[in-house]
Amino acid sequence: MNTVETETQVQSGVLLFGKYEMTGIGIRDGGLAKYIDLTPITVPHTGGKHANRSFGKSKMSIVERLVNNLMRTEVYTGKKAKSVKAVQDAFAIIAQKTKKNPIQVLVEALENAAPREEITRLQFGGISVPKAVDVAPSRRLDIALRNIAKGTVDASFKNKKPVEECLADELILASKGDMNSFSVSKKEELERVAASAR
Repeated sequence: MNTVETETQVQSGVLLFGKYEMTGIGIRDGGLAKYIDLTPITVPHTGGKHANRSFGKSKMSIVERLVNNLMRTEVYTGKKAKSVKAVQDAFAIIAQKTKKNPIQVLVEALENAAPREEITRLQFGGISVPKAVDVAPSRRLDIALRNIAKGTVDASFKNKKPVEECLADELILASKGDMNSFSVSKKEELERVAASAR
């Protein structure tokens, strides 16, 4: 996207959910920067216009990708409006607790939850041997989003805490790199297994 379009959107005052600025968000991880789309939008819903295109996911808002990952589970399957409401409420909780832009917290959480290494299986004759491999940036982001969504839904299952509070807690813990976060602990576990398979 060129700078003229970006300046036009900033001047028009496009805010996520009418509250949160999507410009000026810092991304420390250079590998993920290309795949985290922070184009200003009001509602995270594109209607799948990037589906079935090569690297189409990288052109989809990172907030919409979080919403879509929440829809993987039985409670939210196909219920996008319900998922958007949960994310909106979670962002309000994050803004209240941290006094930071919730989109910045989400980006930090993704950076801390994205694994750099994983294992693959190599076949040598009749035996399979685990081997550590580097993870592509696009896959790193996919894994981080999947684990954040899975950790959120698992935490809210058979629990009095609503899903928006669980999502807010997961994102805040992950943004700090806390091991109590499901996504960060999964990342550490994956990297530990990969380190032993080098």
